[in-house]
Amino acid sequence: MGVRRRAVLVAAGAVAVTAVAVVGALGLGGGDGPDSGGPDSGRGDRTVRVTRGTLVDETAVDGTLDHGPEVPFEVRAEGTITWLPQAEKTITRGRTLLRVDEKPVVLMYGDLPMYRELAVGRDPDRPLRGLDVKQFESNLAMLGYSGFTVDDTYSQLTADAVKRWQKDLGRPRTGKVGIGDITYVSGPVRIARTSVRVGAQATGTVLSYTSTARSVTVEAPAGETGWAERGNRVTVELPGGHTVKGRVAEIGQNASPAQGAEGGGDGGDGGGGGEGDAAKNAKVPVLIRISDQEALGRLNSTPVTVRYVGRKREDVLTVPVAALVALAEGGHGLELAEGDGAEGEKGSRFVAVKTGLFANGKVEVSGPAVREGMKVRIPE
Repeated sequence: MGVRRRAVLVAAGAVAVTAVAVVGALGLGGGDGPDSGGPDSGRGDRTVRVTRGTLVDETAVDGTLDHGPEVPFEVRAEGTITWLPQAEKTITRGRTLLRVDEKPVVLMYGDLPMYRELAVGRDPDRPLRGLDVKQFESNLAMLGYSGFTVDDTYSQLTADAVKRWQKDLGRPRTGKVGIGDITYVSGPVRIARTSVRVGAQATGTVLSYTSTARSVTVEAPAGETGWAERGNRVTVELPGGHTVKGRVAEIGQNASPAQGAEGGGDGGDGGGGGEGDAAKNAKVPVLIRISDQEALGRLNSTPVTVRYVGRKREDVLTVPVAALVALAEGGHGLELAEGDGAEGEKGSRFVAVKTGLFANGKVEVSGPAVREGMKVRIPE
């Protein structure tokens, strides 16, 4: 009996060849072989239909939900710390960050640091000007103080408004703003911890803060950050199975060695990977912002799962990967089930297909002989 076509079964989830069988020997060609339904036929009894839909290649990575990285406050005031805020306290614009010699150091919003004293100059024709002046005046106006123009000039009108602000703070009414009187950050902050106690000198880093909003940090392998482009959407799975939407906000510029990747170790034959393994295991932090903070409930400092879509194919024909057979002449095919009413080329019960995206146990298939609803066999 002549051989019409050979087929090699493909293992589910991969395209590895598991067996080779002559179609005629399976009882698919003539009447001399075993009965097609017999126990020795090598054919499975399970059948499925070719379906049309969307195929999504989704990857899951581990992350941590918290308030993001800690950032140190550089306090420029001079004197003795007489009051510090408690950890987890939220500080907003105009509020006291700490007290030095019983004078408040106030939080303001801005990107420029406080690098010089702001005051009216002795020469009215040469007033103090700069973007730092405008930044301060903008904050003063947002706090409700008026009577001056928000611009880059520190005028007498600005100084008069400063005196009113200083009176409300309980500070001496000088009309001048010292370097240590205020500290700038980009927005509201949450106090993470204090590194000194009341009574210490207000020098260096005495406080650290985090964002008031919770976010997710993923320590991604340095070579697997293609998904982490700023603005990319992801899904965050919380403990209990609830999910929220997120967006990639920041990607670390410097990779850090994974735990246990540094050093060569004391044991073994001295042939460890050394720097090569450290580079291979390096991690890059990826920060994911979550806009719907209420959906997070009271969760904080908890592990989560971040899922992102690598590839997506819409309106395509799909079958389970287990339905694929590898044809001896090359390529892949599907075995038609009994009673489907369709046959492949030259009467064969196999039709050749072109494979596309593999995802979640399914595979995209296409070809002139493949149609939606076609019933195919799952080979054993």
